[in-house]
Amino acid sequence: MTSLELGRKGFHVVAAGRSEERTSSVIDLIREEGGSAEFLQLDLASLESARDAARTLGNSGRPLDVLVNNAGIGATRGITADGFEVNFGVNHLGHFMFTHHLRPTFGPGTRIVQVASAVHFRASGIDFDRLQRRSRSFYGIDEYGVSKLANVLFVKELARRRSDWSTYAVHPGVTDTSIIPRYVRMLMRGRLLTPEQGAATVIWCATSDDVTGESGLYYSNKEVRQPSAAAQDDDLARELWERSELWCGVALEH
Repeated sequence: MTSLELGRKGFHVVAAGRSEERTSSVIDLIREEGGSAEFLQLDLASLESARDAARTLGNSGRPLDVLVNNAGIGATRGITADGFEVNFGVNHLGHFMFTHHLRPTFGPGTRIVQVASAVHFRASGIDFDRLQRRSRSFYGIDEYGVSKLANVLFVKELARRRSDWSTYAVHPGVTDTSIIPRYVRMLMRGRLLTPEQGAATVIWCATSDDVTGESGLYYSNKEVRQPSAAAQDDDLARELWERSELWCGVALEH
């Protein structure tokens, strides 16, 4: 829905994903409504794929006005190809690598919207020693919370390091998508947001003049919200960033 709405607003959409077949339906809808779109191969569970996808996009020579880091997983247990806990590896580290290698395409005013979650409140901090081990909580929900905390911290630290870009962390609301486990859908029947409702604040942060200059903050329902205490920890944000650089092998690429 986010890609479709951006297409309706006149953006050329680069829809990144693992499966071109599954992504083609979105691209077709954008084109049917008079917009333009293309597919980009990207598997966020692989740091190599995230790097290569960013370089492929960068080699097109086109500037990037808006980046929406919207992909992710939840209610999942496992390890990525690079040996990281899968929620952290996909939801944070894959996006970190992708964003890093897209930097040459960013110009002054580029907007970077990171889809986070209020589930980050479940995480009181980050146990860095556990990020290269398999999930141990029920349905990986604790690890998912850590990955969403990492999303908010990433935006905070990116805003501190690069004031020429505008960065936003967004809680879209509990939305009825495939990331929601079936048992949660049953428990919350009638209370889940539609995909259109879930995309609203993401689109607003990506395109509205009302949020210009409000960089590095956490949004929900088109309003600035106060994130958790851990998400406001400057030292934790800096440590996460520095460790992410090392894990992605980009610490010297400045």
